[in-house]
Amino acid sequence: MLVNEIKSLLKKELVLEWRGKYALGGILLYVLSTVFVAYLSFVKVIDVKTWNALLWIIILFVSINAVSKAFVQEDKSKTLYLYSLASPQGIILSKIIYNALLVWIVSLLALGVYVMLIGNVVQNMGLYLLALSLGSIGFSTILTLVSAIAAQSDNNVTLMSILSFPILLPFLITLIKLSGGAIDGLAWSVLSKYVIVLGLLNVIVVILSYILFPYLWRD
Repeated sequence: MLVNEIKSLLKKELVLEWRGKYALGGILLYVLSTVFVAYLSFVKVIDVKTWNALLWIIILFVSINAVSKAFVQEDKSKTLYLYSLASPQGIILSKIIYNALLVWIVSLLALGVYVMLIGNVVQNMGLYLLALSLGSIGFSTILTLVSAIAAQSDNNVTLMSILSFPILLPFLITLIKLSGGAIDGLAWSVLSKYVIVLGLLNVIVVILSYILFPYLWRD
């Protein structure tokens, strides 16, 4: 069954991540160092828009570093062996779920360190955390699909960056609007349209990944 495949593949991802802790440590070090550099750059209190945009830029680049290894850094022989054991749908869904959890955890860490060093300007933290969760899922789904496409190329890391930018840009703009409203403490009724748009985008990308990945796998 597909559910059992996803569970087994998720377990495999967790075991490999634990064995190669240096990769996760590198991501965490990147988060801490980037936020600390931002703290040193803005000794004085920064305005709300800059606070919000800077945080999302940090989370975006952290997400790219975290998800880039989903397909583009895997050994092709091992990948081919894995494809002989599991369905392409199970593989892509397990990658998306794992990357979403990883990006979400790292994003929460980035937000915590960011607030601790630079200060908290968010009036509606619950809604901001919802935006953070939707952003983590969106970044992971989009980047996982793009990583699968870019893996077909020799210059895959560069291609992944080029392909993901025009897709991530409108998603990022919507995220900034939603999180900016949460910072200002706007009512849910005002911001619900952004939540719906982000949720629909996430669902669409997951469905596209489920449909398109088997064709990429055959190539």
